[in-house]
Amino acid sequence: MGIIRQNMLETSNVKVTEELVNLIQAQRVYEMNSKVLTTVDSMMGSLIQSV
Repeated sequence: MGIIRQNMLETSNVKVTEELVNLIQAQRVYEMNSKVLTTVDSMMGSLIQSV
């Protein structure tokens, strides 16, 4: 099946910079959506109070 060797490092196929950029983009999208929901909630509260 395979050979086990000591002191060998596993090579990774993950592109660290690309994944970090994707993580930052996802975080900013989440923050933006959270702010939109907060604003809509505030606007709905003002609308309900005025009616």
